[in-house]
Amino acid sequence: MSKNHSARLSPRHTALALALGLAATGSAFAQSNASGVVFGRVSADQGTVVHLQNVDTGLARDITVDADGRYRASSLPVGRYSVSVKRDGATVATRENVNVQVGSGTDVSFLTEAATAANAATLEGIQVTGTALPSIDVSSVDSRTVLTAEQLQKLPIARDVTSAALLAPGAIGGDARYGNVASFGGASAAENQYYVNGYAVTNALTGLGLISLPYDAIDQQQIFTGGYGAEYGRSTGGVVNMITKRGGNTWKAGGQVIYTPEALRDDPRNLYLRNGQLYQDRHKNKSWSTEYSAYISGPLIKDKLFFYATGDFIRTEGFTRGSTAAATDTDYTTKTNRYLAKIDWNISDNHLLELTGFSDKTTDESRISGYSYATGNRGAYRGSLYTKNYGTAGATPGGDVYIGKYTGYLTDNLTINALYGHTKTQHTQTVNSVGGECPLITGNFNENGTTVFPPNCYLQGQLLAPGAQDKTHGWRFDIEYRLGDHDLRAGVDNQTLESFSGNSYEGPDSGRPNGGAYYWSYGNTPASGTITGYPDVFFEPGTSRYVQRVYFYAASNVKTVQEAQFIEDRWQVNDRWLAYIGLRNEQFKNLNGGGDVYVKQRHQLAPRLGLTWDVFGDSSLKIYGNAGRYHLAIPSNVAVRAASGSYFLRQFGTFDSIDPVTGMPIGFVPNGSEYASNGADGTSPDPRTIAAKGMDAYYQDEYILGFDKQLGNDWVVGAKATLRKLKSSIDDFCDSRPFENWGERNGVDMSNANISGCYLFNPGKSNTFQVDMDGNGTFRDVTLTKDDFTNDGIGFPDLKRKYYALNLYAEKQFNEKWYAKFDYVFSRSYGNSEGMLKSDIGQRDPSVTQDWDAPEIMVGANGPLPNDRTHQLKAYGFYQMTPEWLFSANLSVASGRPVNCIGLAPGDPIQYGASYFYCDGKLSPRGSRGRLPWTQQLNVGTEWRPAFADHKLGFNVDIFNVFSQQRETSVIEVGENAAGVPVATYKRANSYTQPRYFRFSVRYDL
Repeated sequence: MSKNHSARLSPRHTALALALGLAATGSAFAQSNASGVVFGRVSADQGTVVHLQNVDTGLARDITVDADGRYRASSLPVGRYSVSVKRDGATVATRENVNVQVGSGTDVSFLTEAATAANAATLEGIQVTGTALPSIDVSSVDSRTVLTAEQLQKLPIARDVTSAALLAPGAIGGDARYGNVASFGGASAAENQYYVNGYAVTNALTGLGLISLPYDAIDQQQIFTGGYGAEYGRSTGGVVNMITKRGGNTWKAGGQVIYTPEALRDDPRNLYLRNGQLYQDRHKNKSWSTEYSAYISGPLIKDKLFFYATGDFIRTEGFTRGSTAAATDTDYTTKTNRYLAKIDWNISDNHLLELTGFSDKTTDESRISGYSYATGNRGAYRGSLYTKNYGTAGATPGGDVYIGKYTGYLTDNLTINALYGHTKTQHTQTVNSVGGECPLITGNFNENGTTVFPPNCYLQGQLLAPGAQDKTHGWRFDIEYRLGDHDLRAGVDNQTLESFSGNSYEGPDSGRPNGGAYYWSYGNTPASGTITGYPDVFFEPGTSRYVQRVYFYAASNVKTVQEAQFIEDRWQVNDRWLAYIGLRNEQFKNLNGGGDVYVKQRHQLAPRLGLTWDVFGDSSLKIYGNAGRYHLAIPSNVAVRAASGSYFLRQFGTFDSIDPVTGMPIGFVPNGSEYASNGADGTSPDPRTIAAKGMDAYYQDEYILGFDKQLGNDWVVGAKATLRKLKSSIDDFCDSRPFENWGERNGVDMSNANISGCYLFNPGKSNTFQVDMDGNGTFRDVTLTKDDFTNDGIGFPDLKRKYYALNLYAEKQFNEKWYAKFDYVFSRSYGNSEGMLKSDIGQRDPSVTQDWDAPEIMVGANGPLPNDRTHQLKAYGFYQMTPEWLFSANLSVASGRPVNCIGLAPGDPIQYGASYFYCDGKLSPRGSRGRLPWTQQLNVGTEWRPAFADHKLGFNVDIFNVFSQQRETSVIEVGENAAGVPVATYKRANSYTQPRYFRFSVRYDL
């Protein structure tokens, strides 16, 4: 409630006093990814000092108003503040409950008509206390959504970072084969960055997903969908920035229990082939879960030292029946434990220290039995699979995180921030088969007119390499200085990512130095007794069958060093115009398993420009625009196989019999030598032969133009147009013909040149490679032009990924009764490259997809990309009907994903089988096979906080997908087999929207 007190006011002055309020000026400020800013103007008759005090911690700052009547308090911890203007030590005016949001500016101005009316008399003795603040941040040029802890608690969404991020306009769920990840602005799901309290916690190996934190620990979650400043980099998708809660001067504690019952889950849809044949019976594939969470916070020393701790403990049990291709029954138990603790030390009002530690650990134990679709009976128990900190496509890496941050307000105009962070994650995957140590068994052979399929008892086949882990360390340092109308900021942002990762196979130890197991592949010997490509292999006449012993081990220590420097200026051109000028300089360095640098990119300059116009000078209408360049490093996973020593060894031989349980050959006798496929004999490739020389970094240009308009006191409406263009990509090509073409064009003999199997390069442009011309280390530069990449008239197209969007929105600010936001986005994402991933086939190799392997595979590749959703509508909010009852809803509607038909090109020109944009022998361009159906999902919730418990006890019921519309969200897009014959699995669903389920919770806050 606002209160007004006045003394000795003439009627004329009373009118001026009534006009006293918040007049916005768009004052400049330096933003931070872990704090916020309060800024504004003060009339000369109001005062010369602005006093800010954190309501919860007592942190206080006094800022002197400059000669132009402006002030700025930067790098403030997020939270609630009281802001006062003082004159001669006396408080003249106060604004209570000023909410400081992460990375945002809050305009708190104290102006009277005397500030603009030359004939106005000086006011005296006026004190005004109020809470009304402008809803539009006229000092920002970016595109962001900020969700508070209150909104995250009240809205009916799943309790995870991705589900919250998907509330942002233009955000969509990534392909289900990549786990619970999001795509922003048409980019692939591996192009995002995630931060907690200012430190990056993105998956260190692949860029897919993040190390998560307890859901209730999130105080504010900020989602950037474009236009972010020079402080941010290493993202061409979106930036998700989370600030955790902290302790205050009041002790608080609470807890909750959340239960999601299996009995109230609808049956998932079964999967069928195109001919109507059942592929997977899923009606029993359900689970139940319980979650226990608790928190405690308070002062260890009042106004000085504060503590906050919380924990989530989630247990899920469920059942999965496999498909007819892998008929098993699996009972699984998943346990997720997340903890967080935070210490805040206000050493003084000018020196702050924050220490954060949190842990994210998930284990999954699957108990696997056989199943017969023919009889409908469960078969014998086969064993168990244990996984820790991995999840689908590794998108839930887990781990331990430690962050320390110092903020120093050295003067009113000079602030420094320093941050250090460290993460470590360990990944485990083990099997325990009832058959003992069981290797992967593949193939079959004909004997006496019968096809023999050897038995097997393996559970997983390929496993994570033992000892797999990720770790990162990094630091940031920046200085903010205000010089007249310029808010200057410069900083350094460094992070090193290290991983030991790779794969080996299940089974008995091979006895080789690196460990790992053999797998065995059976077949019939050719009538000639010889095997193409294996010159010393010869089977004696009468030998009808063989077995191939395969040793595959690809694991190594890999490293990526990311360094950046940035500088930015927020220039207050005048009271209504603000210009943002920023420059970020990125350096990326990728190292292989031997510690050698194989890609080094320096001086990757990323300019950022923005302009905002406070049209009427009162924060009621803002017009803004920005343009920027954004870079992305090559993910570390590339080096595991492409840049490090790996083994892929094949040994043919004969056998006497087959073990009836494991399927291993008995009496194996080698025939011929052991051969290394693709040269993978454990030798690390020369780092000069891995990537193009002087390769450009992966980068994208972006342009945004928009406006925000305040309607009345509660509503803000706006529109924003976005254009994104991917200007440079990095992928690999695996084709020796361009080198032969270059040799022919330049009259150079390439017959003795040692050409690597695949090279990293910049698609769609000329690239220079270092080639060993004689196999003895005689290197020379070879520059391949687009003509060199062309064969039989087919060459690489120019790289193309374009995204344009129009976002219309309306937001109703919470007025003690209800809050709502509506977003509509019309967008197109089209081109010939999704980016880091290839969702068409769910390929999980960021930056080394099969795209660009050869020109023929790119024929027909231009069209709507997998993350294209032409129409999206999102609406969410809540209604506080009474102090006891609250109702909430979340609606998401989107048009469907484009569908391809991938098959065999005539003649299979690069021997890739069904990998081209061809079907039925005809060109089938990207997206030409229609679209998946629209998806509509409505979630609703209700909360009851009874008065008898002083509204501290809450009972919640949430219903997800109320109408249980299970629509396809991805399908199999390979329409033919390697022989060009149509397959029944084409357009079989990969994933559906989740069926209806209920969530119940009880919460108590002391």
